[in-house]
Amino acid sequence: MAYDATKMQDWQISEAAEKEMPGHDAWIETLGLEKEEYLPMGRLAKLDFLKIINRLKDKPDGKYVEVTAITPTPLGEGKSTTSVGLMEGLGKRGKNVGGALRQPSGGPTMNVKGTAAGGGNALLIPMTEFSLGLTGDINDIQNAHNLAMVALTARMQHERNYNDEQLARLSKMRRLDIDPTRIEMGWVIDYCVQSLRNIIIGIGGRLDGYTMQSKFGITVGSECMAILSIIRDLADLRDRLDKITVAFDKSGKPVTTGDLEVGGAMTAWMRNTINPTLMCTAEYQPCMVHAGPFANIAVGQSSIIADRIGLKMFDYHVTESGFAADIGFEKFWNVKSRFSGLKPHVSVLTTTIRALKMHGGGPRVVPGKALPEEYTKEDLGLLEKGMDNMIHHINTIRKSGINPVVCVNTFHTDTDAEVEMVRKAAEAAGARCAKSTHWADGGDGALELADAVIEACEDENEFKFLYPLEMKLRDRVEIIAKEVYGADGVSWSPEATQKAKMLEDDPQYADYATMMVKTHLSLTHDPTLKGVPTGWTLPIRDVLIYSGAKFLCPCAGTISLMPGTGSNPAFRRVDVDVNTGKVSGLF
Repeated sequence: MAYDATKMQDWQISEAAEKEMPGHDAWIETLGLEKEEYLPMGRLAKLDFLKIINRLKDKPDGKYVEVTAITPTPLGEGKSTTSVGLMEGLGKRGKNVGGALRQPSGGPTMNVKGTAAGGGNALLIPMTEFSLGLTGDINDIQNAHNLAMVALTARMQHERNYNDEQLARLSKMRRLDIDPTRIEMGWVIDYCVQSLRNIIIGIGGRLDGYTMQSKFGITVGSECMAILSIIRDLADLRDRLDKITVAFDKSGKPVTTGDLEVGGAMTAWMRNTINPTLMCTAEYQPCMVHAGPFANIAVGQSSIIADRIGLKMFDYHVTESGFAADIGFEKFWNVKSRFSGLKPHVSVLTTTIRALKMHGGGPRVVPGKALPEEYTKEDLGLLEKGMDNMIHHINTIRKSGINPVVCVNTFHTDTDAEVEMVRKAAEAAGARCAKSTHWADGGDGALELADAVIEACEDENEFKFLYPLEMKLRDRVEIIAKEVYGADGVSWSPEATQKAKMLEDDPQYADYATMMVKTHLSLTHDPTLKGVPTGWTLPIRDVLIYSGAKFLCPCAGTISLMPGTGSNPAFRRVDVDVNTGKVSGLF
């Protein structure tokens, strides 16, 4: 049943839907699992990836559906809501459907954005568990990452305090001669904490550590999280956790987690994270939650592991890419699909009338204040001006060989004329288009979208990558900037140029993925530029090396791995009923 989303908050809808949520035995039967493949954890469960994939390895894959969006605005586009609503709509059509979404970070959940469970009647449940740690994967990743920093800083202290003979006698360690000015890693915490972006550690005496500048990032930006999203099994995880570059020595040679002999212990912390967590929609379609890497620094997708077993278990498997098609879809296209070997059937481009109006030059939106009337009343002129952003993303998706479906995620204030204008523009650009009211109506509101996706999945597509792996790093960045972002070209800082040349000349980096780092709020590096800017150049200031994940990350503009908490954060509205233990205020 659909709940009245205009009168109930998301956590209240989740609480009501949870009363009929299938139990463990029902899920085992529904999913056709063996009992040992299902690992109960309270009300939730993990799925034993290795056992399931081995049993189903010869079963044909289902249809692979990716969900992306136009360039984000403060008005929201609703990718997660659309992903969940699409699962519900396909369920209403009698399809065996499931999906995989990312785990939300505690930072955005307790900050301005809130949780990422969808919304209204297109919601993942149980919402409280989803929003507050789930089955512990992020905590395990945080511990694994910070253990590497413990190993690094302790090693630096001991190498300072002891000579080579003492090091060998006391702990059988060889001197790594780490350069304190070239530390690549920092610490992580899963909150948005601007005061931890730059810190000094080791203040005190000789026994209080190594005094140096350090930093914190948010846990979901950790390379450990990036690795979880792309691994194929536990052996792959163990191998990659030994290859993370934590620093450089004084001769310029990388110092890795393997050199620190900490990769095995990091794997021990993360051993349970390889198994996806099972949740479901408010209409009880199964959905796995696995991994949660930031899309503007890492791949921004749920895991390859979850997609592999989802395609075996479901006839239609829905997954979501972070941010817009220039970031999330580009990485799904050229990185995740290349790593996984899986071919998508269709991409759904989520858009809203309101967001398109903002891209057309609509007024600024201020949190806590009423929306300007341009976003709640018909304004075809403003909408038409913003249409270029949607068309740009349609064209990006089509370059991969996929014919996209545009989902108009509709609000009650959107008029028929506005929806029809979007439909005509989308179809003229070569996409199918469907109106959807899944937030208000659940699966019943997503039937048009479901039908368009079913139809699109039957199309033959010639999926192809944007560039070959043999292409040099700077050439890859050039083609991404021009073909995906719409830039005239790329400018490299002297430091980035020197680093890029070094990476291009070293054969060990030849097969590393190109993982662009830039703002998600614009097609450009400048978050204030909306729509489809022209006549601009993409500036690259640095290239980060994620040697465990095998990512090279060219950084455009200024972007921080540690977000800040705003002045009116979500945690002010979250509370617990002390009599029942129920959490309220999540959204």
